[in-house]
Amino acid sequence: MQLLPLTVFFVTLAAGLFGPAAAQDATLRERLRERMQARQAEKQPAPPAGTLGPGTHELSVQHAGQTRRFLLHIPKTLQPAGQPTPLLIAMHGGGGNMRFQADDENYGLISKSEQAGFLVAFPNGLSPLPGGGLATWNAGNCCAQARDKGSDDVGFIRAMLAEIEKRQAVDTRRVYATGMSNGGMMAHRLACEMADRISAIAAVAGTDNTRACSPSRPVPVLIIHARNDDHVLFEGGAGEKAFRDRSQVTEFTSVAETAQRWMQRNRCDAASPAQLVLKNEGAVCERHAAGCAGGAVVEVCTTETGGHSWPGAGKVRRGKEAASQALSANNRMWEFFQQVVPPR
Repeated sequence: MQLLPLTVFFVTLAAGLFGPAAAQDATLRERLRERMQARQAEKQPAPPAGTLGPGTHELSVQHAGQTRRFLLHIPKTLQPAGQPTPLLIAMHGGGGNMRFQADDENYGLISKSEQAGFLVAFPNGLSPLPGGGLATWNAGNCCAQARDKGSDDVGFIRAMLAEIEKRQAVDTRRVYATGMSNGGMMAHRLACEMADRISAIAAVAGTDNTRACSPSRPVPVLIIHARNDDHVLFEGGAGEKAFRDRSQVTEFTSVAETAQRWMQRNRCDAASPAQLVLKNEGAVCERHAAGCAGGAVVEVCTTETGGHSWPGAGKVRRGKEAASQALSANNRMWEFFQQVVPPR
């Protein structure tokens, strides 16, 4: 008898945050599956430090009195063993979870990890469910439970990095952050508050909605956004169809304002024209590089179509517009990271 109220609560939460399509996805069957996955994970103790081999591992850290989970993928292409390796932190969107972000059909990041030979970590945001679903990030002015409870997600990411470095040789000069939507917003916050650890960021469909930002050093920033995004509007604001309960989100910063903020923080010359660095049919990337301190450039890639999705993705959530294929977010961000933080 207690399951019905919980079902109503979580379906209502999903509908308020992410629209009717997400509410349909928030089924009892999904939550039961998450509970089973969580119980199975608890039965399997985390491998001791230094014993991780190729593959995707579920790990956890204790932070702020909570057990915070994350996935770590170690590519088979890691050569030679023990050599410091770049690490990408990939954060899911609001209402998602680490497993959804790690699903190659959705984002293709594991395939990119294998191709390019970097580690990729998929942290889980703050969740009301045992299995970690319907999770959000405290990115400042957004979103939902993580924001309202003041979740220390920056501290969690620091703790996760420390745990990974116990187990793998990480190239500390090449630690990057990316994310989708609310996860992209969280990437902006990491650049603001963890510039001592984060080398560069690439935010996809998520603008800068931090409450304060004083990075300890200039940080290269890549912004990837569709002009017809109906969730996080390109010109600023929250799409009416995407967010039924607007109290759970915010009036999102525009793409232009986000770029201007980072140009100011990185001391770029705002009067100089942007450089066209990529042009495809349906996509363009422009880079602001003039005068940027320490080479901390700001690049904006826009697609004409794709809505609120990850460009180049093969699959999107039910009811959403297909992702633009005019640009591969994975390829562009890795090229960007290599250019702004060259390998040793």
